[in-house]
Amino acid sequence: MGNARGFLDFKRMDFKKIAPKERVLNFKEFTKPLNKKEQEIQGGRCMDCGVAFCHTGVLAQGKEVGCPLHNLIPEWNDLIYRSLWKEAYERLDLTNPFPEFTGRVCPAPCEDSCVCAINGESVSIKNNELAIIENAFKEGFVKSNSPQKYNGKKIAIIGSGPSGLSCGTTLNALGYKVSIYERSDRAGGLLMYGIPDMKLEKSIVDRRINELKKSGIEFKVKQNIDSKDKVAKLLKEFDAIVLCTGASEPIDLKIEGRELKGIKFAMDFLSENTKSLLDTKKPATTAKGKDVLVIGSGDTSVDCIAVATRQGAKSITRFERSPKRSLTRKADNPWPLKADIFKTDYGLEEAIAVYGKDPREYQKLTQKFLGKNGAVQSVVASELKSELKDGKMVKVEVANSAKSYKADLVLLAMGFSGTQKEIKQNFNVKLDEKNNISTQNFQTNHKKIFACGDARIGQSLVVWAIKDGLDCALAVHKSFEKDK
Repeated sequence: MGNARGFLDFKRMDFKKIAPKERVLNFKEFTKPLNKKEQEIQGGRCMDCGVAFCHTGVLAQGKEVGCPLHNLIPEWNDLIYRSLWKEAYERLDLTNPFPEFTGRVCPAPCEDSCVCAINGESVSIKNNELAIIENAFKEGFVKSNSPQKYNGKKIAIIGSGPSGLSCGTTLNALGYKVSIYERSDRAGGLLMYGIPDMKLEKSIVDRRINELKKSGIEFKVKQNIDSKDKVAKLLKEFDAIVLCTGASEPIDLKIEGRELKGIKFAMDFLSENTKSLLDTKKPATTAKGKDVLVIGSGDTSVDCIAVATRQGAKSITRFERSPKRSLTRKADNPWPLKADIFKTDYGLEEAIAVYGKDPREYQKLTQKFLGKNGAVQSVVASELKSELKDGKMVKVEVANSAKSYKADLVLLAMGFSGTQKEIKQNFNVKLDEKNNISTQNFQTNHKKIFACGDARIGQSLVVWAIKDGLDCALAVHKSFEKDK
């Protein structure tokens, strides 16, 4: 390694951000990269650890430890420190087919597992990764990964999200003729319609899709495989099918008043806005002038707040069932686990700046929706507290704590409960107890049908979906090798 004292000699520098009140005036990405020399210095902060955890890529106690893709992080950090940017890209490309996506949207468990993070600031791994891939595109290092020859086998991939793309690009490189089916009007799945432009501009997705097309992958959009007849046709035409359909069944809140207009699933709200931007260059106006309530506390809720702010919401509130997190790690969340601490993500920063208050309301139990003329107007919610019952801490309602909150737009961002039931019916595949597609080494109960990504493992990070797609491709390949 080039500088064993870099973590002592150099301070961490992150990408600069456009101020919240300025960036909410549009839907563009708002980070400003460091210059090349500054980024090289950030690579020099890597410690040359005796035992590095940043690329471990495992789950422990339900938390990530290091990068699921096992990126060779210390190696490409050192390479950019030594100004060897092409070599850094080649090392990054060995493990991650889409660093431009993870470098933007991944919550970077690698950084929480960095040795520097034990008692200081971690290496800026995520920014280093993004700088490497963007430089690679700029310098023409990124080449279409076409196979030298095809092996005569055809694979249909259903879904063009991160797992579908990673599975497809790997199978294509192995010599399979790959066709990716997407029910929407544009390829990219979650990357296109589930993640707002501010985090991932759609030109970035299109750039990669175009490279995959050049490599020989066929994309078929507006192709919803929604009947047994369509599945039968694919099974006849292709040697294998891979289901990369995501965990697309949203968790609902079936309480009094749920039928009122103005109550939407978060993903519908986000995708409608993105489609409007793509089709008309203008955002949707769903939240304009409205009192918005977001129910849920994950990344999707933050995205909803960011989009609603840009659409011109009158006010924004977010309900969480959990208490406010600690500012520092607790005893049950030690390093190198992903840190479970209080953070204020980009959309929350923006809401605080625009509306003058933090939108987060903690330990709330939503009880019913109230409306007029068929449309929601308010929400009744109670306080929650934690109590010890039968040796377990459980959340219970605080007596007489019910309160009404104004809301004429409610966005349900409580996560997903597995695959859509139509997948089970049309493809005749079994689901597990969590409503995910059941597999053994990625193969379903149907010999020719495989599954990967959130459809198989449940709601997860983009980086886990990419990893699952890569592993599934190898499983498909091995199944054909075994049958020879």
